[in-house]
Amino acid sequence: MKRDLETAFEDLRHGLPDVMRTFSELHGAASGKGVLSEKTKKLIMVGISASIRCEPCIRTHVKGALGLGASREEILEAAGVAILMGGGPTAAYCAAYLLEELNRGPQDSITSEQGENP
Repeated sequence: MKRDLETAFEDLRHGLPDVMRTFSELHGAASGKGVLSEKTKKLIMVGISASIRCEPCIRTHVKGALGLGASREEILEAAGVAILMGGGPTAAYCAAYLLEELNRGPQDSITSEQGENP
């Protein structure tokens, strides 16, 4: 994706304030503290992002998982489960985007998640 996802979401917040406010609340409720750890929830988001073949979501959630301390192996295992459920197209997205994000240097991969809502 050419432009930063956070910037794109900010533009949506201006154009669709009620929708994006509600979406942000949903994101917070689903990804916040609960029985599952935040890292586990982020790994689930990685798998779902790959399964639905959402490139910016994959990139955002891989960065987020790394930022929460997920290992490369944990992220790849989440991708493996996604491939089981999504087949060849999901494998292609994992090969193209998930691995690319994992192979970035730590300084490029670990970013702030403030405002992240993919």
